[in-house]
Amino acid sequence: MSQGNVAIARAFLDAYNREDFDAVLNHAAPDFVLDFSRALGPYRGVYQRHEIRDFLQELNATFESVRFEPQDFIEADDCVVVPLTIQFEGREGITVKADTTNLWKFRDGAVVRVVLYQELDEALEAVGLSE
Repeated sequence: MSQGNVAIARAFLDAYNREDFDAVLNHAAPDFVLDFSRALGPYRGVYQRHEIRDFLQELNATFESVRFEPQDFIEADDCVVVPLTIQFEGREGITVKADTTNLWKFRDGAVVRVVLYQELDEALEAVGLSE
């Protein structure tokens, strides 16, 4: 386990929240994958590194603001489980919050894969931990 992985996950989320997509991609491995196949909304899918900037820009353009607020960072070998709240603010001032969990996988100091889970226990089970 590496505190470095937690720092990378924090930096990635901070960069996203600043809408600094270049900095987001600086933390991503060349074969990075964002797996939102478990998402319940319109952004369900699996995105390769070359699609990430467009995906993030489209997500942010849909709302007045989008913020990822991590609640914890749980390390497991080369992974970090991050339960978080996503806060969407609409153009009309309506705010929606969604609790979800991301499973981050790392290799050689870079993010290789981020997988969205609807429930914390599912992500913990995927890395061999239980709640």
